[in-house]
Amino acid sequence: MATTADTATRPGVTTGRRRMADRDGVLAWAFLVPSILYIVALIGVPFVLAIAFAFSDVSAGDPSFDWVGLRNFEAVLDDPVFWRSLRNTFLFTVVSMVLIVLLGKVLANILVADFRGKWVVRFLVLLPWTTPVALSSIAWLWLLDSIYSPIDWVLRQFGALGPAENVYWLGRPDLAMGSLIAVHVWRLVPLAAVIMMAGLMSIPKDIDEAARVDGAGYWRRMFEITVPLVLPVAAIAALFGAIFTFTDMAVVRVLTRGGPNDATQVLASWAFYRGIDGGDVAQGAVIALFLFPLLLAAAVLILRAVRRIEVR
Repeated sequence: MATTADTATRPGVTTGRRRMADRDGVLAWAFLVPSILYIVALIGVPFVLAIAFAFSDVSAGDPSFDWVGLRNFEAVLDDPVFWRSLRNTFLFTVVSMVLIVLLGKVLANILVADFRGKWVVRFLVLLPWTTPVALSSIAWLWLLDSIYSPIDWVLRQFGALGPAENVYWLGRPDLAMGSLIAVHVWRLVPLAAVIMMAGLMSIPKDIDEAARVDGAGYWRRMFEITVPLVLPVAAIAALFGAIFTFTDMAVVRVLTRGGPNDATQVLASWAFYRGIDGGDVAQGAVIALFLFPLLLAAAVLILRAVRRIEVR
């Protein structure tokens, strides 16, 4: 009787395994299954739980599940802080994304330039992105302190502030929102710059050289060659930035905690404060669910714009 080892070494069995390994469909699913399982475990399960919690009365003090229908949605929609958080989320995202894309493009041009010490510059540019967000936010909390702020000291040296005058960066609603946007842009510009740098380096050099031979100046080459070719990459950078901005609450949490008087609350932070700090898990889940359609709409619009640009 043939043993299992003998069967495994038969030419027909070996050939069958090779044919199976050579099939693109089988290999594709073999590589995709671990990623799908990871996404389902990390995103799918919490998303389903959030939907279930949104239609219940689950709280930190009473984790039992009781169906309440749309009561939590009605309570959230009647909450003025929710609408303020929604407006702040759009303001925070739109202004941040415009600045991130523009500054990322400028920084990418600097990074692709050939100069002595460019590797050191690239390392320093990546530091804001690689630094843990909690650590960098605490550093900014000191920089924006109402009494000991180094920024205020520099302004005094230039005569922009009086000897005993201070700027309450995080104490006034307009300055607080501006400070949050500045810190967030500081964090994400390196990521956008690296993505756009890859796009700039992928542009064939013959196109730029041919334009130079034809007498095209710097600005003409910029707007007729560089910008159109980098637009798809810039759109992808904007998509990543929008996702990070929409779901970010670390900067708000560390710097302002949503204050003063909820003037800097965004949806992500308000969901945390309502559901975790406040103990109302059900309403926190409802607020968090509002992020999904907004992110989906932003992703669809950006990806459609990328497709149209590539078709042209």
